[in-house]
Amino acid sequence: MAEAEDFVSQEPHLALFKGSPRKRRRLDQKCRVFPPAEQSALKEYEKLELRTRRVLSNTYQKFIQSAFLEDGIPGGVKYLINRLLALIEKPSLDPIYIGLFGATGAGKSSLLNAIIHQAMFLPVSEESVCTSCIVQVSSGSCEQYEAKIHLLSDQEWKEELRNLTELLQRPEEEDGEEESWDRDNAVEEATWKLQVLYGNGAECKSCEELLRAKPRAKIPASRIITLKGEETIDKCSVIWVISDIEKISGGKIHEELLCESIKACQRGVCQDIALVVTKCDKLYLPDYLRERKGENRVIESQREAILERNEAVNLQKNRILKEKLKRKLPTDSKVLEASDLVYTVSAQEYWRQELLNEEETEISKLRDYIRKKFLEKKRKNVTEYVTEAFGILLLTDTFNSQDGLTNEYLHLSSLRRFVEERIQLLERDVDQCFTQVEQPLQEGVRDARNSCRRILNGCLTRSKGNQGFYQTLKAVCLKDGIYASRTLARIDLNEAITQPIYDRVDPVFGNIFRTGKDTGSALILHIDTFKHSLQEKMTEVVIKRGWKSDSCKHNFLIQEINAILGGLEGHILRRKKRIYESLCNSVQNDLKPYYEEAAHITGKKACERTKDAIRRGVDRQVAEGLFERAQERMKSQFQQLKNGIIEKVKGSVSTMLILASPRGESLYKELSDVKSEYREMEKLYKSLREIAENAVMRRGMQEFLMRMSPRKVGSPKNSTLVFCG
Repeated sequence: MAEAEDFVSQEPHLALFKGSPRKRRRLDQKCRVFPPAEQSALKEYEKLELRTRRVLSNTYQKFIQSAFLEDGIPGGVKYLINRLLALIEKPSLDPIYIGLFGATGAGKSSLLNAIIHQAMFLPVSEESVCTSCIVQVSSGSCEQYEAKIHLLSDQEWKEELRNLTELLQRPEEEDGEEESWDRDNAVEEATWKLQVLYGNGAECKSCEELLRAKPRAKIPASRIITLKGEETIDKCSVIWVISDIEKISGGKIHEELLCESIKACQRGVCQDIALVVTKCDKLYLPDYLRERKGENRVIESQREAILERNEAVNLQKNRILKEKLKRKLPTDSKVLEASDLVYTVSAQEYWRQELLNEEETEISKLRDYIRKKFLEKKRKNVTEYVTEAFGILLLTDTFNSQDGLTNEYLHLSSLRRFVEERIQLLERDVDQCFTQVEQPLQEGVRDARNSCRRILNGCLTRSKGNQGFYQTLKAVCLKDGIYASRTLARIDLNEAITQPIYDRVDPVFGNIFRTGKDTGSALILHIDTFKHSLQEKMTEVVIKRGWKSDSCKHNFLIQEINAILGGLEGHILRRKKRIYESLCNSVQNDLKPYYEEAAHITGKKACERTKDAIRRGVDRQVAEGLFERAQERMKSQFQQLKNGIIEKVKGSVSTMLILASPRGESLYKELSDVKSEYREMEKLYKSLREIAENAVMRRGMQEFLMRMSPRKVGSPKNSTLVFCG
């Protein structure tokens, strides 16, 4: 009875499944942003999911009520109740994270406002920094990262404030030649600091005026601010690197962000990367015409020049980005199949439409991409949800079926032996798959040992000398070898000295975790081979047993295998990130004592002494096996992944076979009659194909009508906005 009460305490909220008018209105509003054909498909998927949840809820209630009538709950019924509850409480759709990464002022906020058709959803300005946060619609629970910011003392801040105001008020011609190259970044940083603390216009005030002013931000008495957040790029399934058109040639920040994005593809869930070039309406026509080379076509307007320039940028950057992706990722990676790797957009012209029409701003292309991504995810989620729900109802029907139990033990025993053999083969195949990385690891360790001192010296050397570098170096040591600045390039000593290992490992790592068509040496191939062999064996058992090809038990076994092995995908993705980062994390952990020692160096020639301390620590650790330990830790992570896969498969398949075995009359008496729910679920399952076929037909009709309708040619101002957010 206590067990039954445990289940009752987890009773789902049934109000979610009643299809209230408010919920229907929300659905209508959500669908309104989609074209008619996609609206219909989305509504059908939403309704199908809602009806499935209602069937599961009714089944759950019947099982809970029957559980109250007995003194104990058999394991099979307990399994069913837990599976039902997990499915009922499963989120409708996990967030789709699309990361927008770019430098300050690149136009991220303006771009997002245009995509969602809300002009001032985020504050934007031509003159100042407005959005200093990570913007996301929602977030889920994940590992938290903590940063402690130690604020300056009053005296230190007065000195800093005096330096900032002097920099802003000093004429540019007074700077020496050796300092002038860095002035723009320094002025931008100083302006940003004063505006954040004292508001807009603070950069025009004197030091004395600012000292008398009250800061906008509250300064804690402890002088320490603790921030907790998520390392978010690895949650993104799509990454857009944002860069201003004026900085796309020669700019370094977007190149660094593209490199980080490619790493996110290698270690995380990212499957799509694009370079989004913003402010593409900006063009000074006289300069463009003067610099235009080898073009015979006459440019007659600003608009023609903008379109020609944007097309050239698109083609050039698309080629460069594709080559970069091919060097780092497997040839069948999904990102390489994308038709658009570069977008040239203009958020301002999206609203004004003085030079470009809506289509030419390419905002609609990005919006269509998001809609397509959402619809694909919804279709996949609902299909898997309905299929898994049908499997549970099939299992229920299996429990209620008592026909022909005499020879069933024999066939299921044979199936168990076969499963044990296949699991052993799977373990061997996964081992062989992971051994691919051993030789590249060894070669990478050799390369890292040979190049470590040269790479480290490159990281610790600045062309301008030590002026101003000591504070940066101290920050690097305080953060265990990593420092990220708003103006300087990101510094990561641990990553830098392990890069030779990653250069060797990356191609093989990509092959192991690839999910494309050519998966010859991939982990997923071995899991699929295991799944298909089980399904073939089940079909063989069905024929020998005399079951009908569409029998409940056969269908249950097939569905359950799909659900079990499908659930491994998330486990593998989570471990993949940990495995990839294990090299860098291992090096950082071993060098941590030396970073801490170097961070406390002060006084005369502190910068050079700090560098020497870092070099000595790295040299000592390399001699003691720094990279060899990192190698062993990565291999250990691969071993843990293999053990996790085998344990999950063993446990889940064993449970499935126990549930499929004959139970005797005592179990059947425990179950309520859910035949009506089973019939309803069977109809819903069959309707999946009908919805998919209807969606294809509607999409084809829509494309046909678009081809047949004449395109309206007119001034950009007369273009009609088709997106209504």
